[in-house]
Amino acid sequence: MTQAAPANPSPRLYSQTEHDDRGNFHYQGDLYREREPLPSICKRIERHLPQIFGDAQFSVRRQSSTGSRTIIAELLDAAEDLQDRAARDAFTARVRDQIERFSFTRSNFYQDYISCAFSTDVRIGPAYWAALAARRGNANPVASLIPLTAFKRQLKPGDQLKLVSASAGHPALGATRTVQAVRSGDLIFEGKIYLSFPRASCFACDGKRVRFAIGSEYEPDRHLVYEWLQIGL
Repeated sequence: MTQAAPANPSPRLYSQTEHDDRGNFHYQGDLYREREPLPSICKRIERHLPQIFGDAQFSVRRQSSTGSRTIIAELLDAAEDLQDRAARDAFTARVRDQIERFSFTRSNFYQDYISCAFSTDVRIGPAYWAALAARRGNANPVASLIPLTAFKRQLKPGDQLKLVSASAGHPALGATRTVQAVRSGDLIFEGKIYLSFPRASCFACDGKRVRFAIGSEYEPDRHLVYEWLQIGL
């Protein structure tokens, strides 16, 4: 009688690996490829995470410096509510387990030694908190009529932005500032005050008001709303 072949066992995960009694730690992921370039690893991780986490959306990018390689996975949206610290920690641990399947780590904490294919950094990005706040119902909503790319083109030096809504106690609430320069990643007010542009999903503009979502686990719906005063209008 022919017996069915056993199902493939689940791969051993990073979080399931223990140090031995001499302090040695050795983990090699089942998806690791020797000498694989970092850009290739990032592309494979980008394809892999949606297969595991379904509706969750991630941004995966690399960061390299002398003797160091890091892969940063930033959560942009997910159905799970991660405001609770325990839920957030459990989620980031699950994501790290999946990324570590593409890596290896050898270390000994007694000898202060570690060797790995890359370091892993899992983040819950501002875009996730903006999406969570939108599902709950934003305060001071602004219609999204002008996309961020168009806003950057239309915003000119000499335009003014008046902060009309912000968290309680914000020191600049009610202040009007003049734009000196507009760059790809930020704008500069007079006095060398910088305001970074968020991701497109954290931005809304109706032509008169501009909303920047800057939420965090402490205040998912934290935001800045400016009145846009264009020169010549």
